[in-house]
Parts: sequence; C-alpha cells; structure tokens
Amino acid sequence: MPDSNFIDYVKIFCASGNGGAGSTHLRRAKYIPKGGPDGGDGGRGGNIILRANPQFWTLIHLKYRKHIKAGHGGDGSGQLCKGKDGEDVYLDVPVGTVAKDAETGEMLFEMMQAGEERILVKGGRGGLGNNNFKSATNQTPRYAQPGEPGVEGWFILELKILADVGLVGFPNAGKSTLLSKVSAAKPKIANYPFTTLEPNLGIVDYYDGQSFVMADIPGIIEGAHLGKGIGLRFLRHIERNSILLFMIPADCDDIRKEYGILLNELKEYNPELLVKGRMLAISKSDMLDDRMKAEMEAALPEDVPHIFISSMTGENIRELKDMLWKVLHEENS
Repeated sequence: MPDSNFIDYVKIFCASGNGGAGSTHLRRAKYIPKGGPDGGDGGRGGNIILRANPQFWTLIHLKYRKHIKAGHGGDGSGQLCKGKDGEDVYLDVPVGTVAKDAETGEMLFEMMQAGEERILVKGGRGGLGNNNFKSATNQTPRYAQPGEPGVEGWFILELKILADVGLVGFPNAGKSTLLSKVSAAKPKIANYPFTTLEPNLGIVDYYDGQSFVMADIPGIIEGAHLGKGIGLRFLRHIERNSILLFMIPADCDDIRKEYGILLNELKEYNPELLVKGRMLAISKSDMLDDRMKAEMEAALPEDVPHIFISSMTGENIRELKDMLWKVLHEENS
C-alpha cells in the first residue's frame, strides 16, 4: 500500500543522551586560597519519551523518521553548578500503540490512556562532582564521576485499533457497507474481495446523544493466523475491541461452517479473543423471505445471538444497534 496514509507498524532506531561529567573544580577566591571542592554534578542525558496523543490515529509521521537521538547532558562546573540536562525527545503516538524491543521481540509497554507518557529509552545519569566525595580524611578530592553513556537500539511500534465493536468476517461480507450505513465513515466499497486494506473507524450515534465506536477490520481468510493473505497484519487490531460482530452474508453456502472458520482463526491467533462478547449478523438479508430465514435459523450456531440485517434496505439496523449497545453495557459491567 504505497499510497496509504494508514501506517500501523514502524521500526525506529533510538539513542538517548549521555550523562554529563562531574566537575573536579576546587574553590579559589582572593581571600580563600584553599576553599575546598565545589565541583558540580553533570546533567542527565535526554530521554526518548512516547506520549499518547488522541489526535493521532496512525504512525505515518514516524515512517521516515528512522533515527531519533536525544540531547547529551552538560558537564558540571565550579561553584557547585550542575550541568544542563539533555533535551528530551517526545514522540506522539496514537492511543493503543505497543512498544517492543526489536531484537528480542519483548513487549515493553502499551499506551492505553490519552496523555500517558512512557520513557522508551532512558538517558544516562550525570556524574557526581568532587564535592560529593569530600570527607574528614579527604578534604580536597581531585576526582569526579564521568557521566553514564546513553542507551541505543532498535524498537518496534505497533498500533492496535481501540474500538467498542469490531467487525469480523471474510472479504466482501458487507462490513464496510454496514459501517457507512450506521456512521459517517466513508470506507471504500466495491463488489470484490479485499476492498478494505486498512481498518476504518466510525462513530455510531445512539439515543440521547450517546455513541460507540465501530471498527471495520480488513477481511480474514482461512489460514490468516499463519500469515496468509493480510491476516497477521490486521488480526492484532481485533484484540482491542470490546465486542466482536461476526458478519456472514446470506448467500453463504454454510453459515455455521464459515462462522467456525472465523472463530478458529481468532483462537489460533490469540485464545483470549474468545472471551470477548460476540454477535452474529447475517448480512444481505434483503434477498431472503420469512420462510428462508426460518429455515436458515435452524442451522445457525446456538452459542451466539444472531440477527438478519440489510445495509441496503436498512432492515433491522436499529435493532442491531440496540443489541450491540446492550452487549456493550454487559461487557463494561
């Protein structure tokens, strides 16, 4: 996707600042020939800090900023003057960003709250000046500590979309059409697979000014948890959804089988996803009459509430929003 503005994965090199050296200065004045040590401490090196900014929804601003370096701490000086601290570097990232060590793959932390700040790379400590080492037996120490070196390395930042409702289904199941129907989002819609190549978010208005966030996740295919299609790239976005709305079109050959495949892909990727609340929406139901719906209901999965909907005609869209709102509140409580 060379022309896409949605970037949810970046690898960056970060180097924090070195700490400044402590001073070995000895106080000298006109009438104080032997004033003793007054060397100040060195300043700390600059940190590289991630800051969760709710106005950001992609990592594109870091795509071409591969090397990030913080400022070095200043050296201490006489008269107990402390060196200047190195300049910190703040990187604004979307809420839902995960930081990892690129070499080990270890997850360092997650940015879950707007305004949250976490140090990604800590600057080196400043060295102590000789004033810290004076004693009754060593009144004029002529040594001080050097500053600690900064830390450098490669880090991975991954974005996991935060939403109340995540739409899960195979390509061309009608997810984008539903999102465009219930919100102001305008995802690309066409009658062929993999129309959606990046997650889309929409605000769904409910009664009395209340609302919830719905995410259209790109279509999953069988074997997505093994990296087939574009599965691994977007399966992680499902992890941050409160509830999952499975969407299967009415013209599917076997709805129960298709639902089982989708459920298995989530299980193989992350078994914890099965703990989330689930609903099943049979899309494109405007092609069905009451008798056909009754026949299909007998073959639907029993362990998940279902509803027949049509985004084109608006059939049961309001009822779907009611069901989602109810399940959301059950999950939150």
